Amino acid sequence: MSVPGESRSPPPPPAEEEEQSDAELERDEDEELSDAEPEHDEDEDEEPISALAPEVGLSEEDSAHSLASPVFQWLDELLSAGKISKAKIAKLKASFSLLQDTLKSSQDAELNLVQECKRYRVALRCQRADLGKAEEFPEGSDSETYRLRQQLLKIHNDLQESEERHQNTIYQIECLQEEKMQLEKEYETQPKPVELEKRCKSLRESGEEMRKEISQRRLEVRSLTEDTEAHRRLLIKEQQELRDKQDIIDIHEAELAQLLPVPGQLGKEIERINRKKEEVLKKQASLEEQLSELCAEQRGVQEQSVYVEQKRREALREVEGRRTHIEAAERERSLLLKDHHMSKEKEVILLGHRGVQDVTLSQVLSEKKRLHEAAARGVRERDRHLRSLKKKEQQLRHTHEALTHTQARHLKTKTERDNLPDGEGAVQKRNELQKEVDKLKRSLLHQQSVAGVETQLVEAALAHEQELVKETHRQREELRHLACLAQVKEDERDQKSRELLRAQQRLQRIKEDLRGKDMVIQEHKKQSMEIQSRLGVFAKMYDVIKGERNKCVMLIQTASQRSTETGESLKILENELDIIHTTAINKDKLLQKSRLRRVHGHLVRDALRKDISKVACVLLDMRQLRDEQKLRLGRLTHLINTHEQQLLHMRKAYDCAIQARNERGVQLLEREEEMCIFYEKVNVQEGVLREGNMELQVLEEEIHSGQMAISEENRLITLARDLLPCKKNLGGESTVLQIQLSECKDRRWSLERALEDPTHPSRLRQLEGADPSPLELMTKIEELELRLAEREEQLLEKELVYDQVGRLCQRIRVKADNGKQDTLQLAKKMTSLQVRIKEATASLMALVAELSMRQAGSMTLQQQLREREQELECCQRRVEQGLAPSPDTHTHWLHTLRDQSRRDKEKRAKAQLQLEEASSLLPSGVYTTAESRPNAYIPPEGDLPLPKPYGALAPFMPTDQGANMRHIRKPQPKPIQI
Repeated sequence: MSVPGESRSPPPPPAEEEEQSDAELERDEDEELSDAEPEHDEDEDEEPISALAPEVGLSEEDSAHSLASPVFQWLDELLSAGKISKAKIAKLKASFSLLQDTLKSSQDAELNLVQECKRYRVALRCQRADLGKAEEFPEGSDSETYRLRQQLLKIHNDLQESEERHQNTIYQIECLQEEKMQLEKEYETQPKPVELEKRCKSLRESGEEMRKEISQRRLEVRSLTEDTEAHRRLLIKEQQELRDKQDIIDIHEAELAQLLPVPGQLGKEIERINRKKEEVLKKQASLEEQLSELCAEQRGVQEQSVYVEQKRREALREVEGRRTHIEAAERERSLLLKDHHMSKEKEVILLGHRGVQDVTLSQVLSEKKRLHEAAARGVRERDRHLRSLKKKEQQLRHTHEALTHTQARHLKTKTERDNLPDGEGAVQKRNELQKEVDKLKRSLLHQQSVAGVETQLVEAALAHEQELVKETHRQREELRHLACLAQVKEDERDQKSRELLRAQQRLQRIKEDLRGKDMVIQEHKKQSMEIQSRLGVFAKMYDVIKGERNKCVMLIQTASQRSTETGESLKILENELDIIHTTAINKDKLLQKSRLRRVHGHLVRDALRKDISKVACVLLDMRQLRDEQKLRLGRLTHLINTHEQQLLHMRKAYDCAIQARNERGVQLLEREEEMCIFYEKVNVQEGVLREGNMELQVLEEEIHSGQMAISEENRLITLARDLLPCKKNLGGESTVLQIQLSECKDRRWSLERALEDPTHPSRLRQLEGADPSPLELMTKIEELELRLAEREEQLLEKELVYDQVGRLCQRIRVKADNGKQDTLQLAKKMTSLQVRIKEATASLMALVAELSMRQAGSMTLQQQLREREQELECCQRRVEQGLAPSPDTHTHWLHTLRDQSRRDKEKRAKAQLQLEEASSLLPSGVYTTAESRPNAYIPPEGDLPLPKPYGALAPFMPTDQGANMRHIRKPQPKPIQI
């Protein structure tokens, strides 16, 4: 069997064909004999088996079968359920009955064909047997029948090949037609582009709505997160301020703790001074007798000094009061300014946010307007292009019509030109004829002997004829010239018309360009208007920012001015204090001068004066110390009062901060509830999106399964195409197998009839026992039906219980899942809060530890400072005495001197070594310590010659002898020759 598209082998030679045909005949004979033998045996036993068609039932049975078929039952169920109409059911029943009838008719036809195939097969066997008998002739015969047989086989092979090719082509055509029908069905099942566009538009709209809603939710979440972040920042800031104030309180408490023992020390010093004062008063009582003369003067001086002292104290009190008042006012002013600046900054930030939001809103609106205008402009452009396309199509149609007309005219003129005779040939002939006529005329004039008058007349006629000919030539030339002019004019007219058309087209294009430019200008105008509006918005923002900046500059200027004014006032107060101090000093100096004058005036009482002056100086010092201590006490009491007031203020601020923190905590809880609500909404949206994604995945899986089914069908088609060459053999085998199957069925039918024969003695078997009555059977049936009904009721109850339990379990499972999510979220929140609390406690503990470390460090530094001051005083005393500041410094100085001397010695040694190395280095780069003289290595005695270098074979230090030297003979050393 040949395959299409493959090269077939050439037909076999006649000898091979003959051998093949003989082998086929022998096989056919053997098959016939093998078939005939069992048939003969069966004929002996029973009648021959023939293929019988399956029995076809009667029309009533068919109708009953058709009515009892499941198709009709399903249709009746659908009709009773109301899912389909009666007309459609009748149509479907009619089509099903028609299909059933056609199936029956096809089965009948198939049975008839099988019977015919059997009959033809028997006839073919007989004919093959006859043919085999007729073809029994000797081999190698060269008869006409042999040649005809070879031709017949050859033609039969060709016929088979052609049939195979024809069947292959038919099969390919059928396959292609099926593919075409399948593709047409797929094309019909595919949705139309309009439906696709509608579906895409609806999906896009839904997607846009979902995007907008998601973006809105995100914006809300972002705004809420920003609010929470802002509250958190404020809370952190207030906590930091609270920590700073707590640190300040701790510092003030430490200072207060340091200042608390000061009044006791001052009291002790006052007691000590009082004791000294009592002693001095005792001495003064002993000396009062001597000072009685000077009491009057002393009283006057004391009164003056007391007056001056009172004035000075009053001035100092006023200065202290003013200073405390100024400090309190400055603190209040700084707090108010700080609050004012904070409120201003918040207002500026809110105004900036508002301006940014206004700008973004205006930009979004302008962008929306611009997109809308661009869409309208695109629609207008599309309409304009469509109109221009229609105009161009109309112009193209007119041009085609004009082209057909011009082509027809061209053909007509071409045919007319072809019909006209050749002008050049006619002119040439006419010239030749004219020459011949002239020759004849001249010959006639020469031949005839006519009179002179006749010759003159003839010549005149000839001349006239020549003139007429010339006139005709001239007229012809003019005619040709006029025709050329007409042609030129016609060409010019065509050119002018073409130029007019071009100019009109150019004018149309220019108009369209002008329209496009106008539209572009309008668009640019709109853009410029949008830009102007944006610039206006930005200008307003710039004005606002500029105003704020000017306000800030003004505030800075006012603050700087106030600071300068306060500095100037402080300078004035300092100057006043300096003036008062200088006046007090001057008065003290005057008092001392007066005392000195008095002392110099009273030379007689120098000793007493000296004692009095010393006592007076001591009293003055003690008074000054007392006054200074009183001032210090006043200052310390004032500081204590101010610190207590600050502590009260800080306590109030701390309470306010705690209250604000609690309020913010409540607000944070409310915001967290709102965030939970938003998160639930977001989860719902995510669930919707997840369901949509799952549906998309299901559709994708269906598409994938469809593609796999298509690929499987394609694979089966390819396999069927591969099996195409074997179709004929398979068809023949299938027909043979069908015939054999029908024979087997006939045989089975005959055997079944023989088995079902009731007359056969072995077909009967008597059953023992008594048959139950119909009543007993009915009671048993009823009992069984009751049991069956009970079991069905139990099963239904169990199913209902199972369904209810399943629903409850599902609800409980859903609740448990939701509770898991809630517990998970709460656990996460609790863990985060615990982590934050731990971090806050750790940070607080770290800060407390750091503060304690800082305090301990500051105390140690203060202790070190006191020790260093004491050491410095001791050093100063030793230096004044002409000794070293301390023994350690003396020893350290000695060590430094020793180290300096040692370093100097090392430097000198290094320099000496460098000099020696430089002197030991030869010009060839070899280092040597030998003396630089030629006879350095010459031995002093004259026994040995001059030394020579060893070269490459210099002597070396031998290794130590090992234990194996006992097995080696001792060498006999030779004398060394130098």
